[in-house]
Amino acid sequence: MFGPHETNLAKRRALSERHVAYYQARASGGAGVIVVEEASVDDSDWPYERAPLASQAPDGWSRISRACHEEGALVIAALGHAGGQGSSAYHQRVLLGPSPVPDVETREVPKAMEPDEIGALIAAFGVAAQAAVEAGCDGVELNAGQYSLLRQFSSRLTNFRDDELGENRVELVRRAILATRDAVDRASVEGVVGLRLSCDELAEWAGIMPATAAGLLTVLGPLGLDYLCAVRGSAFWTAATRPDCHVEPGFNREAAAIVRTALPKGVALVAQGSVVDVALAEELVAGGEADLVEMTRAQIADPVLGRKAAAGATDRVRPCVLCNQACRVRDFRNPIVTCIGEPRSGHETTDPLVDPLVDSGVVGVPAGRKSSVLVVGGGPAGLECARVAAAAGYEVTLAERGQVLGGMVRVAARAPGRERLAALVDWLESECRRCGVRILTSHEVTLEEIDGHEGPIVHCTGSRPGRRDFEVAGAAIATAAEVLSADRRVAEPPPSPVVVWDPIGGPIGVGVAELLATHGAAVSLVTPDHVVGARLARTGDIGPANVRLQQRGVELVRRSAIVRVDPRGVTVENRYSGKRRVIEAALFVDAGFLLPEDALWRASGGRQPRAGDAVAPRTIHEAILEGRRVALALGACDGRRDEVASR
Repeated sequence: MFGPHETNLAKRRALSERHVAYYQARASGGAGVIVVEEASVDDSDWPYERAPLASQAPDGWSRISRACHEEGALVIAALGHAGGQGSSAYHQRVLLGPSPVPDVETREVPKAMEPDEIGALIAAFGVAAQAAVEAGCDGVELNAGQYSLLRQFSSRLTNFRDDELGENRVELVRRAILATRDAVDRASVEGVVGLRLSCDELAEWAGIMPATAAGLLTVLGPLGLDYLCAVRGSAFWTAATRPDCHVEPGFNREAAAIVRTALPKGVALVAQGSVVDVALAEELVAGGEADLVEMTRAQIADPVLGRKAAAGATDRVRPCVLCNQACRVRDFRNPIVTCIGEPRSGHETTDPLVDPLVDSGVVGVPAGRKSSVLVVGGGPAGLECARVAAAAGYEVTLAERGQVLGGMVRVAARAPGRERLAALVDWLESECRRCGVRILTSHEVTLEEIDGHEGPIVHCTGSRPGRRDFEVAGAAIATAAEVLSADRRVAEPPPSPVVVWDPIGGPIGVGVAELLATHGAAVSLVTPDHVVGARLARTGDIGPANVRLQQRGVELVRRSAIVRVDPRGVTVENRYSGKRRVIEAALFVDAGFLLPEDALWRASGGRQPRAGDAVAPRTIHEAILEGRRVALALGACDGRRDEVASR
């Protein structure tokens, strides 16, 4: 199953051609069930700017259904209402909820729904369900999970009503299912009705817990449901529904096992919970723990996962590393859903299909070879550039001055909980070797080699430490990369105490502090921001990261800047009061900004193509995207060279 998720592919509130291409790519890649991005059943809900609206969705549902049916996949329309977890920014109307309980994230207080509004909501579910099936969808899925008014009515965390819907908190969900089942049956005798239910709100004091969910399902299960997707999370724990790599894949197994006992015979259970590995998916089905497996992020990372798995080529599946960096897009900036490892995801209508597929879903190596390409640097940009160029028929040599490939990704993967990152560069290296790339490690490319190479040259030489705007006087200083690269299995315990300077607010500074604290150092993490790891809000890890740091005893020094580092310690200054203090430090770690390592590029004339950090240090996503784009543009370079030669 390719589950429902925000994409920001809508055109205003209508499903677009980009949606069609996005879902068709997964259907042709082997997904059996496609659940379309959730549509609000009523215009009283506008949770994010490009959130689909059911009344504007039928044409899109129809086009998506036709496209996916041609590939053999079922199409399910997700329906819901975000309630108090929505936003008033777009429709500028009051939010609706069971009770006036302020949302934990937005602090906005919803209006307690009145009987006529509740009646209109139930009717809206029925109207939307009938429209979806009549448009060609094979059924609908109701959301009582994350960002869901139905869950808010079911939970004692948010429902404090003194009427029937407060005494019997499952009643609203019951009515919604009955209205939906009736509408679907009127439109299709074979229409499917599914329910996405939060079975663990991680709040024992009042929330829905697995045993509670099992009790709810004794009421809801017999109402005509065809499947249940058991998820976790609540308004208090939004990141828990789709956590990042710090949470073990398959985390919902225990809760799902409990609720499965309450399901009537014939109601399928969908496994959900960071299931990104084919082996785990097969284990869940083979062991009877689930009937279907939702592998949403895995199929964003590799749209043809299903075909590769069916062909027995699971080693060819591009791994999802659970980073959430590019696929978590419920954001006021409206980023398009995509993937750090597969940047074509979400851009199917504009970006070319890089990997030519045969029936088995396996990429073939071109028979003929074009001109020779030299890629300098074996980080993610260089690996992707070499892979794509080789697949296009170029004779590619990849030269890396280090002993191993992977660049800064290998370094970042040494941070606690981020070990999965290495799987992406492992895959890139494997694909390069399969495509016939000649790989040289421990090889420093010289200017003479550059001058002597006749074909295209691509510089993917990475980054170097940036400028420091604080005074350094005879103190022990290390970069974040040096700390993460050290082999802690054989090295002496780290110096202590340690001060880590993190002006970026991303995963690196936090990872360094976690690593050193785990190995026994007393750590102070200094940031200019109001909260440590501010950029981790994009991945959902900001709250969990701060919890982990404090559990490890890390001192969080916020709203501060580094003034001086000397043998006495590190002088920090509060950005607002100007007050200074000295923090004792046996070691100072600079996790600050980097600069392009472009000396070779400049020495060779500064006209050859570059990619990744060699252009400007950013994230893995930009590195792989630019490496791919440069490789795809090599044909134009060949054309210009041939034109010059003919003259």
